[in-house]
Amino acid sequence: MKRKADEDLADKPAKKRTPKDTNGSTQFREGLLQQAEKCRKEYTTSEPYKHAVIQALLDPQLLRNVRAEVQSNLSFTPKETDIYKIHQSGDLANLDGLDDSSLKLLPSLLTLRNALYSPEFRNFLSTVTDSGPLSGRKTDMAINVYTPGCHLLCHDDVIGSRRVSYILYLTDPDQPWKPEWGGALRLFPTVIQEDKDGKEIKIPGPDPTLSIPPAFNQLSFFAVQPGESYHDVEEVFAQSSGSHQCSDDARVRMAISGWYHIPQQGEAGFVEGLEESLAERSSLQQLQGSEDQFDMPSHDMRQYDDAAEKRDDAAASGGLSDEQSKDEAPLSEKDLDFLLKFIAPTYLTPDTLESVSNTFADECSICLERFLSQKFSDSLKTDIVKQEALLLPPAASDIEKQTSWQMARPPYKHRFLYRQVDSQPSSGSEESPSQRLLTELLPSEAFRKWLQLATGLSLSSRNLTARRFRRGKDYTLATGYTKDDSQLELIMAITPSGGWAADEEPVAEEEPAADEKPATNEEPAADENPAGEDADDLKKVDHATNATASAPLEGKPKNVDPPGVGGYIAYMAGDEGGEHSDDGQSNDGVEVPLDLSTGARASRPSTQKKSNKKADPAIYQAVEDDEDDGVLFSMPAGWNNLGLVLRDKGVMRFVKYVSQQAKGDRWDILGEFGVDPRDEDGSVDDEIEQQQDKDETSETEIDTDYDKSTQVDSDDGSD
Repeated sequence: MKRKADEDLADKPAKKRTPKDTNGSTQFREGLLQQAEKCRKEYTTSEPYKHAVIQALLDPQLLRNVRAEVQSNLSFTPKETDIYKIHQSGDLANLDGLDDSSLKLLPSLLTLRNALYSPEFRNFLSTVTDSGPLSGRKTDMAINVYTPGCHLLCHDDVIGSRRVSYILYLTDPDQPWKPEWGGALRLFPTVIQEDKDGKEIKIPGPDPTLSIPPAFNQLSFFAVQPGESYHDVEEVFAQSSGSHQCSDDARVRMAISGWYHIPQQGEAGFVEGLEESLAERSSLQQLQGSEDQFDMPSHDMRQYDDAAEKRDDAAASGGLSDEQSKDEAPLSEKDLDFLLKFIAPTYLTPDTLESVSNTFADECSICLERFLSQKFSDSLKTDIVKQEALLLPPAASDIEKQTSWQMARPPYKHRFLYRQVDSQPSSGSEESPSQRLLTELLPSEAFRKWLQLATGLSLSSRNLTARRFRRGKDYTLATGYTKDDSQLELIMAITPSGGWAADEEPVAEEEPAADEKPATNEEPAADENPAGEDADDLKKVDHATNATASAPLEGKPKNVDPPGVGGYIAYMAGDEGGEHSDDGQSNDGVEVPLDLSTGARASRPSTQKKSNKKADPAIYQAVEDDEDDGVLFSMPAGWNNLGLVLRDKGVMRFVKYVSQQAKGDRWDILGEFGVDPRDEDGSVDDEIEQQQDKDETSETEIDTDYDKSTQVDSDDGSD
């Protein structure tokens, strides 16, 4: 990214400079550099890991001048990945490449850069942190601006040759930052676990234990420690509705952040091969690697009972009676009666199943709207709204003690609340509608049959997880699928609040009873028409083009963030080779297209080349260059939508951090299904044809059974 001063002079030759080795102590608070030993004692006893905070670091007039130069002469570009949302200036190490006329616009910034990387201050930091020599040749700093909605999620800064991480705040000196505005640097504690090989590993806890709010002229720093220096930047909170506090324009968290690196070749203290050794220890590589044994929730696939397969073999050999064989049809009357308790009738008709199957075969992904029946959907919404109205304890340990939720961890991969219940309920027990999805519908053999008909796949195992993403707290970072065999993934969106997608339209809905009115602000669910629903519910969204990038922030940074509140799930193509480069940014993550981050893109299937073989598990093909933004499938949080994706090796998946600005928490159920190798004779396709050849009156029977299922639901205590 080029700055204003650089754009008009890009074609002119530039003179390369290195930081001047003049005495930098004159820019710092008087006597500070002589207090290294005192600071060191405080540093070594700090918790949750060694760090330091220095107030009034520099001459305040210098920083005021820097702020003025930044506001007048630098541009900031909004950028979003799975791990952060910020406005970036670009690497200020490039100051050395500017010509004299450009540098005249940034004299104070250059002075500040030279002071921070001067021998005097590097020696001070080296003494305090006991980090060893620090490079004065490899400067690494940028100005990041956080406006309301911006954030940086948990990471440890371990990339390449970084040795000390720091942040120097340039917030408004005349409007002191308030802690309730958010934007704090937060540090995470670690606990030592022993892996299966007896090796000790440090695992960060799910909650930070130290919060350091921003303050003008404040420096925070710590030695970069693999597996230990975990931290994040709290979201900058928008002004609450009806509040008379300062407007969002005042909540601009401007700071210079960067790293000190190990000595480079030719500098004192250089060690051959050290940089390569440090790179191998990066937690970023752990993120891209195989699943960690300490991850929660665990990824335990449950095998389906193969009794159905044995019965099929027996039927083929004449071992079953005609009545038994009738019951073993792809979707028997018993299956339909069961599924009608949960699923909208339109998705159980042969025509709709054929349409779903054809679309999935072409796209390898699909989104189905209003998937659950109106009766069950209404009771489910009431259940979830009641759950969300109950206040949760702030600490993960208290949540796990006092509720049925567990906390996902480690936070450098994900953080959300989850339940993993996958078994038939005990006789006579009464379960909530959300529990019934996990214990009755999704693990059932009838739903397995429906999935196989809808996707053309043969499913061998399952892993089901109910998830709740709290606003202002939860997310999953992008991780790649590492298995050779493809996996079918199901996302059941059951978020009752609205405002998640920019194109969301209010839909008329029957007014609930007074005692069932939700406490959330919006209710986007729509009425169902069991007799008149058609294939429009099978959502085939055109491939959205990327919106024009937002204009850079120029002059005084203002709140120009788009209104997106996150919470969408995205599947993205992984980097070739699965590697991330050390480009001076902190654990950059996977870049998010603008229309996805703002909610302007609704559920979107991938642009894929058709396989010669229908529904071949080798599914994700390269998209055309002019359409390749890396997004294979995306789906915003919403109510009563079902997404299905066939996920291939290397494909990344994440749920974007849910902003405090969201109108409620994000709720879903994630299903992961093992896919058996396809039979050469296309046995699943035969089942689809068999289902389509059933009695022509089946659709009428389904509509009749729907009325019966309504009475069944009323009697089973699910309301």
